[in-house]
Amino acid sequence: MISLTEENYLKALFNLANHAGEVNVNELSKQLSIKMPTVTSMMKKLAEKKLVHYESYKPLRLTEKGKKEAALVVRKHRLTEMFLVDKMGFGWEEVHDIAEQVEHVRSVLFFDKIDELLGFPKFDPHGAPIPDKNGKFAWIAYNKLSDCRAGDVVKVSAVIHTSSEFLKFLNSRNIRLGTKIRIKSVEPFDGSMIVNYDNRQETISLTASERLLVEK
Repeated sequence: MISLTEENYLKALFNLANHAGEVNVNELSKQLSIKMPTVTSMMKKLAEKKLVHYESYKPLRLTEKGKKEAALVVRKHRLTEMFLVDKMGFGWEEVHDIAEQVEHVRSVLFFDKIDELLGFPKFDPHGAPIPDKNGKFAWIAYNKLSDCRAGDVVKVSAVIHTSSEFLKFLNSRNIRLGTKIRIKSVEPFDGSMIVNYDNRQETISLTASERLLVEK
């Protein structure tokens, strides 16, 4: 049995992993706001359970077993967020903290029923992929809006670093998943953009455009 605390560590490792599947111990410590010695102790414990590859002074990596367990926690979290938005009318900026609590419910049947009621969605309200019952998920290589150029027309497909403050900012600008944006110009000095969408013109900062994932 994996404890609630262990689930939180696995999920954090899953979300922080780079393209090589590696996570720096210090980065994990900062993400969880937990002191390094405590993190190291937990990594040794997870290594004993064959969930994490752990060696002193080397990056952490989830084992195949660890990846699946982590993905299943992420599945519960993202299905919950989708249910709260799609069926209960919550805003996408309101659901993270609730999902943090619900994701630790043990019943597989409970989340399978949610999945069925939602019509087996592939993505959550923020555009992140929802793992299936086997921990597998589809990933699409989107571009960051910040990497696009003047004249490009793109569609907002996902949001990263989904703090409630940022999502409220997007709400105030009426930017959501599916919004089609035409980039009018990019400021060379600070990377800010002037864009057109929904018959309006807005300036989007580099900080915001780096958090918006788009497809042409």
